[in-house]
Amino acid sequence: MNTKISDLLTLDDFKKLSDESIQEFHKKGHTLVQNVLSGDEIEAYRPVIVGAADRYNTEKRKLEDRDTYGKAFLQIMNLWQVDADVKKFVFAKRMAKIAADLMGVKNVRLYHDQALFKEAGGGPTPWHQDQYYWPIDTNNTVTMWMPLIDIDVDMGMLTFASNSYTTGAVFNHEISDESESAFDDYVQKKGFPISRAETMKAGDATWHRGFTIHNAPGNNSDKMREVMTVIYIADGARIAPYKNEWQKSDHHKWLMGKPIGGLIDSELNPKLL
Repeated sequence: MNTKISDLLTLDDFKKLSDESIQEFHKKGHTLVQNVLSGDEIEAYRPVIVGAADRYNTEKRKLEDRDTYGKAFLQIMNLWQVDADVKKFVFAKRMAKIAADLMGVKNVRLYHDQALFKEAGGGPTPWHQDQYYWPIDTNNTVTMWMPLIDIDVDMGMLTFASNSYTTGAVFNHEISDESESAFDDYVQKKGFPISRAETMKAGDATWHRGFTIHNAPGNNSDKMREVMTVIYIADGARIAPYKNEWQKSDHHKWLMGKPIGGLIDSELNPKLL
């Protein structure tokens, strides 16, 4: 299917969230919202995102030659900068409004997008916290995780340790075998309930806070698990001092090296709502 940008359906109307979704997000640090995109909308945007991810993917090694992180997924970031069609998806007001409503704020900004494609036979994604990587002074962050095809648990369903976001950063670990072991012990010790959907339709989306501990099993199917994510931050957030080298890198890569303590409002972090 060849979809031109002029043919793409706009995603700027608003979807009212249920009180249950908002309450679940505040309590557990994650929630699943069904039908964020309709069947027609996902049919239009899927080839746009998949095509861009394929063009800009730089991972050329065989699966068996990669480390744990490399086996977990193909990761292609900030596709909105290089593809005008994908930009329409990433900048969509519909998803930005859901992010704002979940966080209880009026306006949100973009941190960055990333396609996360788990190949057939791809390995598990270890337990981790996204915000370990982010030099941001607020916990008011949320990641949207949307499959572009129907998926089930055999394909690497996102899995959450519910209620785990409230203490902020737990360990100084990047995504690795070390993080998997340390977080697994921590999650068991704390008794956090483990939650994941059995199935998700293309266009459904989970939403989780930056400090919610999560992982995903390997992809045991014969199909690529195609997922597009967008990370939102509350407008008014500021750049925090680095706590690790990854945050230093993110400061330059996603925040354009703006002064520490200053507002997150660079050209790469536009206000979406």
